[in-house]
Amino acid sequence: MAAVSLRLGDLVWGKLGRYPPWPGKIVNPPKDLKKPRGKKCFFVKFFGTEDHAWIKVEQLKPYHAHKEEMIKINKGKRFQQAVDAVEEFLRKTKGKDQDLTIPESSTVKRVMTGTVAGFKWPPSVSEPAKDSDPHFHHFLLSQTEKPAVCYQAITKKLKVCEEETGSTSIQAADSTAVNGSITPTDKKIGFLGLGLMGSGIVSNLLKMGHTVTVWNRTAEKCDLFIQEGARLGRTPAEVVSTCDITFACVSDPKAAKDLVLGPSGVLQGIRPGKCYVDMSTVDADTVTELAQVIVSRGGRFLEAPVSGNQQLSNDGMLVILAAGDRGLYEDCSSCFQAMGKTSFFLGEVGNAAKMMLIVNMVQGSFMATIAEGLTLAQVTGQSQQTLLDILNQGQLASIFLDQKCQNILQGNFKPDFYLKYIQKDLRLAIALGDSVNHPTPMAAAANEVYKRAKALDQSDNDMSAVYRAYIH
Repeated sequence: MAAVSLRLGDLVWGKLGRYPPWPGKIVNPPKDLKKPRGKKCFFVKFFGTEDHAWIKVEQLKPYHAHKEEMIKINKGKRFQQAVDAVEEFLRKTKGKDQDLTIPESSTVKRVMTGTVAGFKWPPSVSEPAKDSDPHFHHFLLSQTEKPAVCYQAITKKLKVCEEETGSTSIQAADSTAVNGSITPTDKKIGFLGLGLMGSGIVSNLLKMGHTVTVWNRTAEKCDLFIQEGARLGRTPAEVVSTCDITFACVSDPKAAKDLVLGPSGVLQGIRPGKCYVDMSTVDADTVTELAQVIVSRGGRFLEAPVSGNQQLSNDGMLVILAAGDRGLYEDCSSCFQAMGKTSFFLGEVGNAAKMMLIVNMVQGSFMATIAEGLTLAQVTGQSQQTLLDILNQGQLASIFLDQKCQNILQGNFKPDFYLKYIQKDLRLAIALGDSVNHPTPMAAAANEVYKRAKALDQSDNDMSAVYRAYIH
């Protein structure tokens, strides 16, 4: 096909890595966002999502010329919602070149899964490091304000940038969703713990071609992954001793310590050069203790708790918060790309644990407030569905809000994030605040509500089951 000239204001199909082409519009980037050097590219805002990105010109196609083809080969609901948003935009603008206004849909995910056959795009391949730019490689920015950190693709030479406050060094890595192909590391990977999060992580590691050895306290959970090509480790110590990098994801501080320090535990398999990455959400004291014992045996340690839920784990769209051995962080790059959309390096051991607890404190408190609002609507004679519709049209609109409210209204509390674990995280976050004499009254109030829900036998349900604490 002959080359097509594109310009500001054009509607296009943009290709992000291994994901389907998506409708968007070429717009002016934020003033503080530098244009990538080397390759010609345009800044594109995508319909039906909050995403925007620098896209290489060879990954862009004119919208109208390829509309019928795209609609024929992609029948997904979210894709159709994005196309509907384009048509609505066209009706409103009536051919005038106006600034892009994207109708948001609370049910639209940030990225799409699946492949598109019959539409040929140049492969998305990382450029050599010498041509790289911190803002290139399609890193999806959700904010237009000046970022406090420097963003750079994980597949390139990492550079730690100081925040303007001069406090913590942070490194953000680019995502699986926008990084096209992943070249799996040739290192042998171990994984301990196949719960809601661990199962999705291991599945994505295997799909992306990693060599993985698994262990779980309940051995039957390993069977599915053995069928998918994983190897079976009889004990944590055996996994660590036979693998180069071993990841672990367990429920709480006690489980994390037992895994390392217990009989046939991780520590028994550690020797100089062995690497251990703890992805559990625990407190800073616990992770610091584990780091010390691992390093004392000549091992290398990285903490890397993840923000997300079962669905995001299955989709390979987790957010990874890492701290500790920065060289090990780089060595984990292909693994992090397989399991997550973004990873941040937060400096010294303990920082990731603290940040993760703060994130989950906010999430848990928000969930409790949602439940409180729904029940207040009910007892005052207001429609809960109408409340959700109103929230979905306002500033609070989000996938999290929509999904959790829909589940509550349907009485569906199948766990996507266990209630008992969010309560554990709230408890640890409150303790973190106490340790620095910082009040956390909102978290403390939410914690009490979750404790009541646990007393009503809701521990093994989803966190949204906190709703039941208000109706009993």
